[in-house]
Amino acid sequence: MLSTLIKGGTVVTATDTYAADVVIINDKIAAIFGPEASPPGPWDITIDAVGKFVMPGGIDVHTHLDMPFGGTTASDDFESGTRAAAHGGTTCIVDFAIQPKNNGGHGSLRSGLDAWHRKAEGKAAIDYAFHMIMTDVTDDTIAEMGRVVSEGVTSFKVFMAYPGALLVDDGQIFRTMQRSAELGALICVHAENGFPIDILVEEAIAKGHTAPVYHGLTRPEIAEAEATHRAICLAEMANAPVYIVHLSAERSLDEVVRARDRGLPVFAETCPQYLFLSDDDLARPDFEGAKYVCSPPLRPRHMQEDLWRGLRTGNLQVVSTDHCPFNQKGQKEMGKNNFAKIPNGLPGVETRLSLLWNSGVRQGRISKNRFVEITSTAPAKIFGLYPKKGTIAVGADADLLIWDGDKRHTLNHANLHMRVDYSPYEGVEVMGAPSHVISRGKLVVDHGQYIGKKGDGQFVKRATFSYI
Repeated sequence: MLSTLIKGGTVVTATDTYAADVVIINDKIAAIFGPEASPPGPWDITIDAVGKFVMPGGIDVHTHLDMPFGGTTASDDFESGTRAAAHGGTTCIVDFAIQPKNNGGHGSLRSGLDAWHRKAEGKAAIDYAFHMIMTDVTDDTIAEMGRVVSEGVTSFKVFMAYPGALLVDDGQIFRTMQRSAELGALICVHAENGFPIDILVEEAIAKGHTAPVYHGLTRPEIAEAEATHRAICLAEMANAPVYIVHLSAERSLDEVVRARDRGLPVFAETCPQYLFLSDDDLARPDFEGAKYVCSPPLRPRHMQEDLWRGLRTGNLQVVSTDHCPFNQKGQKEMGKNNFAKIPNGLPGVETRLSLLWNSGVRQGRISKNRFVEITSTAPAKIFGLYPKKGTIAVGADADLLIWDGDKRHTLNHANLHMRVDYSPYEGVEVMGAPSHVISRGKLVVDHGQYIGKKGDGQFVKRATFSYI
């Protein structure tokens, strides 16, 4: 039996802030003692949390590790990506398994899920779960959805973008939503209207507009807003909940707000890149803009405050990363003469919490409790991980952060741990970082030093959708 005492800290959950000592036995939170009580000992490990915050570990429900895309593969695999996540204070991720294409047709959900289990098993530093991307919807795959849900993969993703690769049509999306409602699963939607985007891309290339900035100019806000509206309408017709991934734009947020005001079970996330970066970064000269190519694209800077407003008011429930890193050298450079060939994606799994604390909590945009809610508790509730994860309570998994809110550090790719040759936030100084990261009762990061090991993380089966 391993016993750990976290002593003298201030516990912060999504709803409460209070002084307490936290006792961990093996992999669970065993007791919480107020300041007037003296927890019995002795302890195998004692962590001094005086002057620091004790918070649930971060949960990132949108990552793409070891993902093939555009003729290459994301530079982080499950070993490097989850280790970087742990350094940044994230103790659980939900990655996307992909239904494969076989000889021009589509493979089964089973084969895609098995492939992702092979990618992750024995490698992950922290716990992980999966969503299932559906690239084709047939009678066979509709039947398979039930078997996938029974294995704890209780959410599916569909794309309205990338015709010929990932896009599924409205009828297919509607069928997945109908079936998901029957199963208690949740449909996640990449909401961009892919067909007109492809026409705009072709027209831009024909005119010789090949620089990275045209990635944004050919994916206008209206393409995202229209698709968001359509996804919500399809979900309403199917009487199903829906989750909009990586929402980037004001008009898309307006669609979500209108739906939620009508009482529809519509949920949405945004990502740090939309809160801290802008289309000015896409326009950087000398192909530097390629580092900032992601989809949806970065938007005008004024929209950042709209997204912060959505986070404050609860109309955006989650901040996840869409972590899908590609090196500038050898990968992003594939689109040197054609922006359409630049692999879409940014690194972010390690920097999410520090960025949000620095610009959210310290600058008064959100409270400490809201910080915990959008980075841990709400994603846990929406995606069937709560109360096992996402909170500090007796019986919950001991996924905990000792958070130093005054820790000053500079984000540089050289001192980060993601396996990529740049950081989108290069040289940005932030305050706030974990001094200790505990994953299922095991200390894995101690003052910036990784002391866990490959394979510490386990696959987590998730419950069906029941968010209230």
